[in-house]
Amino acid sequence: MKKLFAIVAILGMFTFGATQVMAQDAPAADVQTEAVVDSAAAVEEPAEAVEEAPAAVEEVQTEGFHKALKTKFIEGDAAFMSLVAIAMVIGLAFCIERIIYLSLAQVNTKKLMEAIAAALKNKDIEKAKEVCRNTAGPVASICYQGLLRADEGLDVVERSIVSYGGVKAGELEKGCSWITLFIAMAPSLGFLGTVIGMVMAFDQIQAAGDISPTVVAGGMKVALITTIYGIVVALVLQVFYNFILGKIESINADMGDSSIVLLDLLTKYNVNK
Repeated sequence: MKKLFAIVAILGMFTFGATQVMAQDAPAADVQTEAVVDSAAAVEEPAEAVEEAPAAVEEVQTEGFHKALKTKFIEGDAAFMSLVAIAMVIGLAFCIERIIYLSLAQVNTKKLMEAIAAALKNKDIEKAKEVCRNTAGPVASICYQGLLRADEGLDVVERSIVSYGGVKAGELEKGCSWITLFIAMAPSLGFLGTVIGMVMAFDQIQAAGDISPTVVAGGMKVALITTIYGIVVALVLQVFYNFILGKIESINADMGDSSIVLLDLLTKYNVNK
């Protein structure tokens, strides 16, 4: 339930940011309309237009990258661009949730095993169990499950560790399938927008009865913009996904190493006898 609440909260945060962007872009459209009117008036005064041209070029060059990004987003087809944006927001929400969960699951394995070894050296299994209970993460949980079966023999301990380790490994990978889904969906939505844009371009050619750059420019622009944004979203999610996989592999390695160390400690100090 807590994970679901975190995902909803992150999704709401991104949605609020998107609405703020759209709110900021609405006045920008009015400014562009006024700029067109001013440019029409400037045609009547060529001398002043020539003097103001360098200043206008300099102002365009000073625009930030995010401003150009928002402009291109608005110029794309609203239906497909919004779908790509939703895929990015939800995919990032799952990525952030996994990163937070995996970061909290990682512990200092060396320090944990040293504390368990100190307790087992004195044949104090309860103390070792207490150390595991007070430590978060799957590594401590696996060690605790092994210690619960310490008096039943090393074979039972090993089977318990292997079984519980499989459960914990599945919990680490929970939600990753959704991330891969949005990684695949984002470019697919972009390509779908490309096809729709091409159809729009051919419809405009058919309506005009002539092939000219002016006629097909609109449809082609929508096609290219949706494709670019779909690929960019997929690349961003892929980077986060690979980072998550790296954390999962690290935790799985820690679980395997700690289970071997625990079996060695139980054998060394003859705790099961």
